[in-house]
Amino acid sequence: MTIFEAKNFIAQKIKNVSRTPFLDAEIFLQNVLGKDKTFILLNKNFALDESQEKKIIEWTREREQGLAVAYIVGKKEFFGYDFFVNQNVLPPKPDTEVLVSRAVEIISEKISANENSILTVCDMCAGSGCIALSVLRTLADDERIPFERLPQFALVDISRGALDVAKKNAESLLRGAEISRVKFIQSNLFEAVPFSFDVILANPPYVPHEEARALLADGRGEPLLALDGDISENGDFSGTSDGLEVARRLALEVRNHLSPNGIFLMETGEYNADAAAVFLRLNDFRDIKIERDLEGQKRVVIAGV
Repeated sequence: MTIFEAKNFIAQKIKNVSRTPFLDAEIFLQNVLGKDKTFILLNKNFALDESQEKKIIEWTREREQGLAVAYIVGKKEFFGYDFFVNQNVLPPKPDTEVLVSRAVEIISEKISANENSILTVCDMCAGSGCIALSVLRTLADDERIPFERLPQFALVDISRGALDVAKKNAESLLRGAEISRVKFIQSNLFEAVPFSFDVILANPPYVPHEEARALLADGRGEPLLALDGDISENGDFSGTSDGLEVARRLALEVRNHLSPNGIFLMETGEYNADAAAVFLRLNDFRDIKIERDLEGQKRVVIAGV
């Protein structure tokens, strides 16, 4: 089987479950062959060996059943970095990159304005750790910021499995003593987090209850816990239908965990960003702004206290 034959084999098999069958095929081939996209495009007659062909058939079968590409290959690119993922976490999505970009800008400004202190940052509902670790990696690569001025990060998630994924990504992405800037806390929102922070980042579940269940009907394998925004403190259905129940509880707790002049950045759905901003305004957050994602959709709500 050549690259050309493999690409067409995969695309034909998965066309009923994938909106991007040829892109999925290219990702499979890149990972099986250990080559980049350019190699795949320029070497269509390159022949796969027996083990590579077997892996392609295996992965294609899994994709036919609906499993997300990121889970099959075990990683997802985000903000220029590769993150390990499994079914304990959502694969990072490009929409979230605007949250990372704004966080880097805000934290960099705060570092410059607070020369005598080390900032503290919380990544709530951290999942794979893609938000906090992308921010920290970017700050660490900024030559203007010495190591001793890097913030301390707390990555918080209710799921032990998610924190295990985040730890693996920290070990892969961070260098040397940078890992000392990160701690991991298992907690239902701030229940087990007795600290205050200068910046709180969050990508909580925000998909409405029924829609979250419908999304998973295709077999993609994503954890419902990370999607359903209408879950109560006890893990039961809250009875709401806007996907903001978790975000509302989080926002009320954030007020008690933001330091003076602290900043809160939260990702929401494009359909409930305005409602999230209104809730923050009614609960005494200030300077509320909504940032749009790469597709121009309302995505991140930013507020201060």
